[in-house]
Amino acid sequence: MAAKAKSAANAEIPSAKRGLGAQFRGLDNRDPSSWPIVPRFLVYLAVVVVVLVGIYFAFLSGARDDLQAKQDQEEKLKTEYKSKVQRAVSLSLLKEQREKVLQYVTQLEKQLPSKAEMDALLSDINSAGLGRSLQFELFRPGQLVVRDYYAELPITLKVTGRYHDIGAFTADVAGLSRIVTLNNVVISQPAVNNRAQAANNQNKASVPGALVMDATAKTFRYLNPDDPEDQAALNAAKGKNQKQPARGKK
Repeated sequence: MAAKAKSAANAEIPSAKRGLGAQFRGLDNRDPSSWPIVPRFLVYLAVVVVVLVGIYFAFLSGARDDLQAKQDQEEKLKTEYKSKVQRAVSLSLLKEQREKVLQYVTQLEKQLPSKAEMDALLSDINSAGLGRSLQFELFRPGQLVVRDYYAELPITLKVTGRYHDIGAFTADVAGLSRIVTLNNVVISQPAVNNRAQAANNQNKASVPGALVMDATAKTFRYLNPDDPEDQAALNAAKGKNQKQPARGKK
């Protein structure tokens, strides 16, 4: 019985194939509605697949690109957020450091003498030398040099005295309440060129170990932006600095 059922089933397969193939023969391309069910189903299935693929490329593909862009933007925003959080945490420390810097700048500005204090400062430098028993052979203020926000006054000095007195004088100048620097310092023995100079330097030579110090002292004055003269000098210096590169190019 089993053998007969198996042989009957095997006999039905070719007939089914022939019947399925017969459904695809003689199809009218102009009237798909008259097709047998299997060709119509396959056509419907193909149409559905094409529509789904079109929907994917038309909508889902664009949505995927947009999603990727949003994810990239999210990562960027996270990075910016972390950076801003770190800045916010250190903001108080930065404010404290800024206040210290401003206080330091204010302290330095106070060490720059004003226009009215320049004469007193020059007198202090002279008094520092006389207080150390030094003899001034030359004390000549030079031309005021204007910088960005301050002015520089060079003073040509030439003093005679003992080595330790000269050293104490430089220490006194460094200890002044206003900023004064000594530049181009040269210490040498007194030169005797002729008899007249020898007679003129007799008192100096009588001091044991007398030396001569040539130097340029520089003091700095704060330029007040509310002072018309200071502002004019600053503007003139800026104009001069702007013209100098053009001349260099020529």
